[in-house]
Amino acid sequence: MKCPYCGYSESKVIDSRPTDEGERIRRRRECLNCTKRFTTYEVIETVPVVVVKKDKSREAFDRNKLLNGLLRACEKRPVPLETLERIVDEIETLLQNSLDREVPSTLIGTYAMDKLKKVDEVAYVRFASVYREFKDINTFMDELNKIKAERNR
Repeated sequence: MKCPYCGYSESKVIDSRPTDEGERIRRRRECLNCTKRFTTYEVIETVPVVVVKKDKSREAFDRNKLLNGLLRACEKRPVPLETLERIVDEIETLLQNSLDREVPSTLIGTYAMDKLKKVDEVAYVRFASVYREFKDINTFMDELNKIKAERNR
């Protein structure tokens, strides 16, 4: 870290502590040349994830949009909001940890369905019916039969 007083490029860290609910780290430093002290802040760099939609348009990942979709699927179901927020957190972490900066919306939908299936089957079918654009009752019944077959195993 370059000293703001003399421009020397080496310093030692005297004190380090988290700030802003752990989002940043405050470091108190001392220049090894002029011995003056200064403060720096370290921030975790996040690269935005871009979602490639079915029509090939692109938009930044919006966790609120995903949460709203999950909330609609879980309407009048015994699924706590904390569970849905945890699901969104897990999906966002998966996306941030992947090496791809552009992610197809189908992948996000698949992650959401996999997690919803474990939490509430009715919410899963609701989400899947919108996400997979069920065209008729037969498509709906096929999905229900898959769930029944998995449950019987």
